[in-house]
Amino acid sequence: MSKITYREALNQAMCQEMERDDRVFLMGEEVAEYNGAYKVSQGMLDKFGPRRVIDTPITELGFAGLGVGAAMAGLRPIIEFMTWNFAILAADQIVNAAAKMKYMTGGQYDCPMVFRGAGGAAARVSSQHSQAFENWYANIPGLKVVMPSNPADAKGLLAASIRDNDTVIFIENEINYGDIGEVPEGEYIVPLGKADIKRVGSDVTLVAHSRMTGYALLAAEELAKQGIDAEVVDPRTIRPLDEATILASVAKTNRAVVIEEGWRFAGIGAEISARIMEKGFDDLDAPVARVTGKDVPMPYAANLEQYALPSVAEIVEAARVVCNRA
Repeated sequence: MSKITYREALNQAMCQEMERDDRVFLMGEEVAEYNGAYKVSQGMLDKFGPRRVIDTPITELGFAGLGVGAAMAGLRPIIEFMTWNFAILAADQIVNAAAKMKYMTGGQYDCPMVFRGAGGAAARVSSQHSQAFENWYANIPGLKVVMPSNPADAKGLLAASIRDNDTVIFIENEINYGDIGEVPEGEYIVPLGKADIKRVGSDVTLVAHSRMTGYALLAAEELAKQGIDAEVVDPRTIRPLDEATILASVAKTNRAVVIEEGWRFAGIGAEISARIMEKGFDDLDAPVARVTGKDVPMPYAANLEQYALPSVAEIVEAARVVCNRA
């Protein structure tokens, strides 16, 4: 194990897979000469050369489509969007080409590729650059959606995503890039579709993904001071969703709070809550609670941005409510 940053873990995963398989290549804006907008591809141009680490023009729709064609031809592209906010421009290629290729060709073509980049709210970059879109992509059959919350998961899940034969939407929270954690050295794989229990508890289940997993762990520490033992479940993969691990946790604790950075309406939390209600209703001693971002465009002002995002205090209060401690 070595202690490295989230961005370095992503770099290790890509280098690991590019060394292992010469069909893998990286393409996107500023990934080569500039070493990546967030320095995730630091040193990769020098290591693999310009045929496998490719700078593109500012044409998300264009290079996403090029990646789809490359995947159909037998390569394994990693397409980096500088931010998932810009990927809106490439939605036609992602949704109508990559996601549907296997279905519309009767299984003649796979589309094994990874679309990856920064998502969620950064710090004071306002409403067009601070959006959580995982619910959009999770709604599309044919796409897998992966959201690691820590460096070790970032490395293992990205490597698994590159090896996967389907199209993977890999969303990295921009605030997490500098996080430091212990990461296994050498080849490391975390299977897609498998949740992880980040903290064991007995009184309430906190389900949180990406950056919100850290918030849930902080909330669990505060709840412990108040005599409430919280279990924290990180789905890691939004689609396919490991509902079995979530339901097993709820069966043990009998209460659940689902946390996400995105908007409340039709969000990931709504889907997880519905599944708990449908398949774990008899285990519940209280309705499932949700803590989400506010249903507003992200403000630029720091104080308003803080209010628009979920907080540890809101998670603590929601857990207290379902535990009848409010």
